[in-house]
Amino acid sequence: MTDPGLVERLAGVRDGIADAARSAGRPVEEITTVVVTKFQPVSLVRELFELGVRDFGESRHQEAQAKAADLAGSGIRWHFVGQLQGKKARQVRAYSSVIHSVDRESLVTALGGPVGTAGGTNADDGVNVDCFVQVNLTDDPARGGVSIANLAPLVERVLESDGLTLLGLMAVAPLGAEPRRSFALVSELGAQMRQIAPDARYLSMGMSQDYAAAIAEGATHLRIGTAITGNRPAPVNLKTS
Repeated sequence: MTDPGLVERLAGVRDGIADAARSAGRPVEEITTVVVTKFQPVSLVRELFELGVRDFGESRHQEAQAKAADLAGSGIRWHFVGQLQGKKARQVRAYSSVIHSVDRESLVTALGGPVGTAGGTNADDGVNVDCFVQVNLTDDPARGGVSIANLAPLVERVLESDGLTLLGLMAVAPLGAEPRRSFALVSELGAQMRQIAPDARYLSMGMSQDYAAAIAEGATHLRIGTAITGNRPAPVNLKTS
């Protein structure tokens, strides 16, 4: 039986997204909600799937890989939204529909290259994997993402890479910053990026606490976790990606 609380939370977020899109004068259909299920059990993913969710986000490779294997053939689109080690890149590419956290040239090299060599579904069928370049809006390199100064060269590197299709930019609003101002900057950077990558028109930004501000500034992909899933259970003992 589906948890009534889950049904209520999902409906509430969907209503909030529709309201924010309406206020921004945007069609809600152009906004993809990626439900982040980090640390959540496969059973919850199944419940959400039954409620119509098709896009799920994970940020730890081992956990994501296990869920993808368990739910293979379901029609789920897996989005990898966490920081990614180069040595795990090809494994993540194998089950991911979209990778949101490309942030350095070495990762582009690890993810790219001729299709058919990654040992997974995307590579085996010759399909490029979609990706976002993550931009860091802070001065702290530990936050993840390429610096604004190095954004254009990284975008060009992705465009040159076989096996990757650039969708656009991903960013996280810095702690303590005004979210809408941060997202406005991402939108501006996206417009600059399209001078060299005209088809990269998507923006992955906005989470549980700030998705309305992200929609107002043009977000096309929201990464929403606890506002839908509820509080996360204790982490399982897996090595991080």
